[in-house]
Amino acid sequence: MNPAHIAYDSGVLRIIDQSKLPGSLELLELRAPDDVAQAIAAMKVRGAPAIGIAGAYGMAIAALIAAAAATDSNQFLQQIAGAAERLASARPTAVNLSWAVTEMLNEAKRRINAGESPVQAALALQIAARALHEDDVATCRRIGDAGAALLPAGINVLTHCNTGDFATGGYGTALGIVRSAWRAGKIGRVFVGETRPLLQGARLTTYELAADGIPYTLITDSAAAHFLARGEIGTVLVGADRIARNGDVANKIGTYALAILARAHRVPFIVAAPRSTFDPGIENGTAIKIEERDPREVLEVGGVRVAPEGARAANPAFDITPASHIEAIVTEFGVLRSPYEDSIAAMLQQTPVRAGASQ
Repeated sequence: MNPAHIAYDSGVLRIIDQSKLPGSLELLELRAPDDVAQAIAAMKVRGAPAIGIAGAYGMAIAALIAAAAATDSNQFLQQIAGAAERLASARPTAVNLSWAVTEMLNEAKRRINAGESPVQAALALQIAARALHEDDVATCRRIGDAGAALLPAGINVLTHCNTGDFATGGYGTALGIVRSAWRAGKIGRVFVGETRPLLQGARLTTYELAADGIPYTLITDSAAAHFLARGEIGTVLVGADRIARNGDVANKIGTYALAILARAHRVPFIVAAPRSTFDPGIENGTAIKIEERDPREVLEVGGVRVAPEGARAANPAFDITPASHIEAIVTEFGVLRSPYEDSIAAMLQQTPVRAGASQ
């Protein structure tokens, strides 16, 4: 599947509005960094790697605008630094966003400090943002192939949220593993958790699997234990939004419950994530800020109120899965295993593989 859900050209970022899928396929054109930040906050574009890519393109747009308006290099940097702050704060939990925005800001600073003009620096950011996007697609394919090697033939897997094309630059992390395993003839069926409250599994993952012709069964989140107990699920595959130094994982709310269920039923629980999702500045999951979203996302389904007036709701977007519950973390550098403090530290020392480089 190649939905071209993120495309950029000449200061315009075009995205598919994921909040409208699968009912309608609507293309949005974003022409200012604040537009990009609002689209990220409203989950019109979502998924940790995908919002990192959108953030990078937001910085590319900001650089073009600043280069046209700034009177000197200092003003140029001040303007794009302001855009970086707004973009990075759009969603606080997924580290890919702040990582990508910081990469772009640092690139601009390097260019200016090397004596380039704001216009030259802005053009360099256009190239850097596209390279980040291309690298993510290549990274996802490496994750997919590495993860597929862990799966036996004929296995049924359970996924949570959406970790495919829509959540990344393309191909996917956990769903990338599914795609690579399907090509290798290993996948029997994919069980798709609906992923309340915004139903990314039901709306987006099923959309992608259907387009690829991969057999799937959609289940309610609360049905996972039933199918695990019946032996119908052999592995749980999930993505991640931030991973601490010790291997604790922040991911879409409901992930921790699946990890507990997988452990109880002696089923491998595998996380798939690129290097950019690891946060070496955070020792463990207790330090990860959990995004609290609008309670209406719980009180309503598809804009229709399902709770009585006056009902109150809590809506954490993520939860923390302890490293002790995780069988393996699959990255573009291969498979990490416990003790994660050691395997993560070793992985972070490796040189990133750039798109187009020999592998």
